[in-house]
Amino acid sequence: MTDKPQPGGLGSIGTAAVARVGYGAMQLFETSPDDAAAVLRRAVELGVNHIDTASFYGPGEVNRRIRAALAPYPDDLVIVSKVGARYTGEQPIPLAAAQRPAELRAAVEDDLSQLGLDCVPVVNLRRMDLGPAVGADGDQIVELDDQLAEMIALRDEGKIGAIGISSVPLDVLRRALPAGIVCVQNAYSLLDRSQEDMIDVCTAEGIAWVPYFPLGSAFPGFPKVSDNPVVLDIAGEIGATPSQVGLGWLLAHAPTTLLIPGTRSITHLEENIGAGDVALDAEAIAALDAITTPGTDPWAHGVEPFSEATQR
Repeated sequence: MTDKPQPGGLGSIGTAAVARVGYGAMQLFETSPDDAAAVLRRAVELGVNHIDTASFYGPGEVNRRIRAALAPYPDDLVIVSKVGARYTGEQPIPLAAAQRPAELRAAVEDDLSQLGLDCVPVVNLRRMDLGPAVGADGDQIVELDDQLAEMIALRDEGKIGAIGISSVPLDVLRRALPAGIVCVQNAYSLLDRSQEDMIDVCTAEGIAWVPYFPLGSAFPGFPKVSDNPVVLDIAGEIGATPSQVGLGWLLAHAPTTLLIPGTRSITHLEENIGAGDVALDAEAIAALDAITTPGTDPWAHGVEPFSEATQR
């Protein structure tokens, strides 16, 4: 037993127990190394033991900043990475597909080197089946089975501990289940509930559900959870911020939900982690459940992002 805080209560990803409110490190490339270290260390102080990253964030710089701030790592820290894209620095989208098995393996090797690990606890295979709008064409259109075979080989070799999957529809998840999927990352929020069937499967299978865009889209013209009048009213009634209400609803909505909100600010970090303490009563949850609005995934409407930093 431990008296360490567990923001949002205790959840799991694979065989690892983690606090249900974690941290998405992608934005740390956009601040100074000292400020990045301060945010990471404060997150761990507050009980975060699930950090989401990727070797194509930076590229590689986010991983290196995690290592500089936190190594030697706490025994309970679960670092989750993802493969399937590479950093280009181009605009409006600074990423390109890297879907071939050899590229997946190379990305894991980058993670190991940059993070200073012998094994990455969880690695998500980021497919290109759903948004964000990084497409695959030519030799980047790769069969799922070929990708999973490489991921399984990496797991068998001890280079990764477990396999997750990201940006996929339900049929792809179902095809991937025999590989032992422990985590799914797709876009989802109070205002975009297009993934309800996916959540049902994750709940039934005990798979961690880790939504990105958890507070809606950051793009102009699309609704944000924190602007919704019902959310604003409930926030005022319970003395929470609108963002905390939106994150709290996600935690209450499905038992396998794990959150990885990202920020460069310690103040915002503390606000996000405080969402784990938000108590929504049955009346508030019913009012939030009753919200109906078009999905907020901008790629469904042909909008392209300028930066992947809007994912979290």
